[in-house]
Amino acid sequence: MEMQEVLIKSSLDGTMQPSLIYRAKGENRPLMVCLHTWSFDRFNQVDSALPIAKEYDFNLILPDFRGPNLDSNPNCTLACGSEYAKRDIKDAVDYFLSLGNVDKENVFLIGASGGGHMAELMAGYCPEYFKAIAAFVGISNLNDWVGENPNYTKHILACCSGSADEMAKRSPVSYIDTIAKANIKIFHGKYDPSVPVTHSIKLFNMIQEKHPTSKVYLDIFDGGHTNDWKQAMYWFMSQYKKDVGEKVTG
Repeated sequence: MEMQEVLIKSSLDGTMQPSLIYRAKGENRPLMVCLHTWSFDRFNQVDSALPIAKEYDFNLILPDFRGPNLDSNPNCTLACGSEYAKRDIKDAVDYFLSLGNVDKENVFLIGASGGGHMAELMAGYCPEYFKAIAAFVGISNLNDWVGENPNYTKHILACCSGSADEMAKRSPVSYIDTIAKANIKIFHGKYDPSVPVTHSIKLFNMIQEKHPTSKVYLDIFDGGHTNDWKQAMYWFMSQYKKDVGEKVTG
């Protein structure tokens, strides 16, 4: 594997948390932060994210943020959008930027499914860290999802200690005012069988109603529970060192 594993000290509890990194070949290249899915760890996105990083010559980091959101994970209460998980991702960005030779003005964040859930939460946690965020098929409300997909019910309950209040704390819908400060595009398959498309529609509508001039966008695509790297990179590259458009007169 061409990625290097590093241990990054948590600024919250002082534990050493793993991430995988890849250094771009060129000078001062952007950083892409790629988040694993609900049931997996940092290795989950290597096969899909590393070829993209190479193609675009982007730096890449895959944080673990306390591992999978499963009841089999002994640290599951620290995973699944907890303060620890969010801080691990923020710490991972800080670590990579400290290495130098990175374009600090162009840090991009992408995640799908459980990673989409975390990408939305990071938009509500430190939106200023990211030039643009792509969140695919994310869970926006754990209190809704716990009753919508029985395959994940026991895992949600384990991660959140069975608490509705804890589920709310780990749900993007609780942070619409901060997410509204992010530059984020939410992608969701119209026929998603795992996470209903209504999760993204409701989140977008809540933000749009309260913050109509925000840079929060919604893309409902013809598909299911998938992500699309081509669309993600089209979004990122449209924002990369974006110039102000010239005003057009009639």
